[in-house]
Amino acid sequence: MTLNLRPAALRERAFRRFFAGYTTSLLGSSMASIAVTFAVLQTGGGGTQLGCVLAARILPLVLVLLLGGVVGDRLGSRRVMLTADAVRCLTQTGLALAFLGGSAELWTLIALVAVWGAAEALFTPALNALVPGIAPGGGLSDANALLGMARSATSIAGPVLAGLMITAAGASSVLALDAGSYAVSVTALLLLPSTVRPSPRASSFAADLREGWTEFRSRTWLWVTSLHVGLFNLLVWAPFLVLGPVVAQRSLGGATAWGLVMALYGAGAVIGGLLMLGRRPRRPLFVATAATLGWALPSAALATGRPLPWICAAALLAGVGSALSGTLYTTATQAQVPPRTLARISAYSTFGAFALGPVGLAAAGPLSVLVGTSSVLGFGAVWQLAAALAVLTLPAIRVAVPQRA
Repeated sequence: MTLNLRPAALRERAFRRFFAGYTTSLLGSSMASIAVTFAVLQTGGGGTQLGCVLAARILPLVLVLLLGGVVGDRLGSRRVMLTADAVRCLTQTGLALAFLGGSAELWTLIALVAVWGAAEALFTPALNALVPGIAPGGGLSDANALLGMARSATSIAGPVLAGLMITAAGASSVLALDAGSYAVSVTALLLLPSTVRPSPRASSFAADLREGWTEFRSRTWLWVTSLHVGLFNLLVWAPFLVLGPVVAQRSLGGATAWGLVMALYGAGAVIGGLLMLGRRPRRPLFVATAATLGWALPSAALATGRPLPWICAAALLAGVGSALSGTLYTTATQAQVPPRTLARISAYSTFGAFALGPVGLAAAGPLSVLVGTSSVLGFGAVWQLAAALAVLTLPAIRVAVPQRA
């Protein structure tokens, strides 16, 4: 199997500009998440304060997501993304200044981080609606693969760079750098040509939401895959993130071992993105769902007490599967959904996929006390295998071209 070293999407000047700006902001964001955590702790905050700050980002991200879909379809994806990144530039500047003096009021941090999360919720649905306009035709799949690779690579590099920079210059410097990264993204978005002009809307916000929901549920493959991913995040991925470090601390070698596992998951996602470049399977949803079988491997390896090399290999394969499925699902959505509702449908899909994740994060620890760590992880692995196989039997998933209803 050969790799496509000249993806079609990179031949489009608009996509190249956006890709450069987006990757820069991704790197800054992955660094900023680490910086905020350590800044709260270094300024005298404890676990309770840190939990409040982290929750302040996640809660608006979930609650504002559907609003972001409506706004993206009403105003146009480029305009919404410009606004969101400009706001995030300001919030990160505010956070950098708040931590610069060595102390910061908790309410100030919560307010700034909440606005950061809300802006991210506006940006996310608009992103999925923007890509078809800057990577048309055969470049769409490559564009999604490249964007996924950027997310994976920055998730690996960002925490490492943040740790080095926090040690050398403090958390405020990382947050200031993140503000600059959003400024780069704003510049890249300003350089993009106008793509689709949103049509004037006289309908209400509720009517727009209902229209998006009607489009979403009319496509069996869309709501099934969203439900599948949502239950995976609840029952498999959340327990893995919570209980995996516990197993690592107990029997694998601690934080270093767990860091290696997560780094290899990210590396697998980069490999998966490379494998997708230039490839368009005849039955994309079937291939995407088959790739999710690999998501069960890391939890299964932990539950059965496998040694660290086995767990690392499982994480690598799961990362490959994540990139394959994510690229194919996203491309199918962008190719088959009407542009006028794409941001709303992306918002519904993302909401369904991630809304239950925080519940899983909160429940994994108490459940492990009741039934044991291995039981929780093992159940997740079995669930994922059974769920993926069940989804693969559906006619809506096995067709060559996704259909409505």
